[in-house]
Amino acid sequence: MLEESLLLAHVIGATVLFGTGAGIAFFMVMAHRTRDPVLIAHVSGTVVIADTVFTATAAILQPVTGTLLARSIGWDLWEGWIALSLLLYVVTGLFWLPVVWIQIRLRDLARAATMSGSALPPAYFSLYRIWFACGFPAFSAVVCILWLMLTKPAIALF
Repeated sequence: MLEESLLLAHVIGATVLFGTGAGIAFFMVMAHRTRDPVLIAHVSGTVVIADTVFTATAAILQPVTGTLLARSIGWDLWEGWIALSLLLYVVTGLFWLPVVWIQIRLRDLARAATMSGSALPPAYFSLYRIWFACGFPAFSAVVCILWLMLTKPAIALF
């Protein structure tokens, strides 16, 4: 019963990370395409909340449920596919943490443009390009982690 509960929690966490990440990216890109500071301010404000409530919570719980699940089943955390998953998880985090800060800055820049009735500043577009570029390695790493979790391939790392 414990093992099944941990597995369910781990799968839900992975689903939340993948789904929230894809949803956030979609809505941010669609808002950005309008170049409308009012819309971008609103959407990015919602994105910052969603990242805080859903992504951050799942990101904290994933290693906890994964470790407890592996121990419950009797898997060694140094088993190749698990160690590689953990490494990719760190890589994902290294791209996600700056993205969170960038989303906050994008929101603030759009809010400032809205308040002043001006266009989005050049800094907004520079930050957006960085935000967009960070999404590809982070998203790819999450897809690889999901594949590793589903297939559990025999990988000899050490």
